[in-house]
Amino acid sequence: MSEVEKQTFERKETKGVKTLLGDPKKAVIKLSLPMVAAMSAQTIYNLVDAIWVSGLGASSLAAVGFIFPFFFLATALSNGIGIGGGAAISRRIGAKDKKGADSVAAHTFAILLATAFGITVIGLLFIEPLLKAMGAEGDSLTKAMEYGRIIFAGITLLFFLQTSVSLLRSEGDAKRAMIAMLGGVVLNMGLDPVFIYVLNFGVAGAAYATIISIFLVDIFVFYWLFIEGKTYVSFGFKGFKLSKGVIYDISRVGIPAAASHTSMALMAFFIVSIVARVGGQDGVAVYTTGWRVIALATMPMLGIASAVSAIAGAAFGAKKFENVKTTYLYSIKIGIIAEAFLAAVIYVFAPQISRAFTWSAQSKAIAPELIKFLRIVCFLTMAVPVGMVTAATFQGLGKGLYALTMTILRTLILAVPFAWLFGIWLDWGLSGVWDGITLAGFASMPIGFLWAITHINKLIARGVSEK
Repeated sequence: MSEVEKQTFERKETKGVKTLLGDPKKAVIKLSLPMVAAMSAQTIYNLVDAIWVSGLGASSLAAVGFIFPFFFLATALSNGIGIGGGAAISRRIGAKDKKGADSVAAHTFAILLATAFGITVIGLLFIEPLLKAMGAEGDSLTKAMEYGRIIFAGITLLFFLQTSVSLLRSEGDAKRAMIAMLGGVVLNMGLDPVFIYVLNFGVAGAAYATIISIFLVDIFVFYWLFIEGKTYVSFGFKGFKLSKGVIYDISRVGIPAAASHTSMALMAFFIVSIVARVGGQDGVAVYTTGWRVIALATMPMLGIASAVSAIAGAAFGAKKFENVKTTYLYSIKIGIIAEAFLAAVIYVFAPQISRAFTWSAQSKAIAPELIKFLRIVCFLTMAVPVGMVTAATFQGLGKGLYALTMTILRTLILAVPFAWLFGIWLDWGLSGVWDGITLAGFASMPIGFLWAITHINKLIARGVSEK
């Protein structure tokens, strides 16, 4: 690094960058807490959204549930782009390469726009046959198409928000990432009842509320990144030229990360199809509603994982491999403690949680099965820390294919076959599907842990030999 580049780095070094390069345990806590709060609020919104929609009946809940895998897929792709760009930025921050970080940011947004356009076109053209393939029919199909078309029409707004939040996290700016996510949640929660009931838009109202709230938050995020200029990374396109090297660096983590999230969306697609075959429309309503509760319980791990990816990337760039190991083990430890507590809460209070989603006469029939779902799948949360932290660590180290392999193992190789085996082949019904999903999470734990620890120890040994 030249003296000029070093001075530029030090002049632009923000509090977030200093946190990334400091004590890894303190960094995990400091960067995780804002994201845990923001992501928890996001999931709470999803729960509130389901509560409002449940007032329209089980068919409306099922309609939103059928769109869930596709919305998850779009989110997965936008997160993948953000994770790929963010990991590349973190590594350059660790190497004190600000110019390289700026180039990565510009390339990330170029990839974002191209991908969002493709998803919009595909979603609008093929939504009906895809929904029918999942088992949607009658009133649920009509409502799902109405809801889905609005969501896909505004998918570029979601891509911009998700990717921007990932880039803010990559430079340690967890506070503004949290503000952006919380802003969308608050707006969503306020607009939902207005569009669903006051304006009488029904299920479509929930979609309008989502897209409008994202658009309003995007205005503020755009100002922060492209106008205000207080971020470490400079977000501009002046003199921008595509670089194969930069695209590769983003893609080697971003594509596997997107594929990893896509595998989860495919898992949801197949699980919903299995559930629809075993339990019909009510079964779909139970699965998609209960999964929102489980998703809320895993929010601490999503917050921790987002911090781990940035910290591991910065430590790798700075060649502080012991910090990578400390970050990995410490994050798993605090994650398991948190998730065990949340699993106990869900198990004990499953009837009360269920009541929030079955308060209307139209949705009351699904209450017993929803309670059963919560009391089985809540144990899955205790398997989540190892999987999420392992994937986040590999992403930070630039090993996106490793993270993808672990996710595919858990979702498509284990979860879907186990759900089919117990639910359909052994004819255990919905309980079998819930058992299969849970068992798959625990089966993948030891594989991920041993793989990550072995890889990190090799980095440490290599670093020692190079000194």
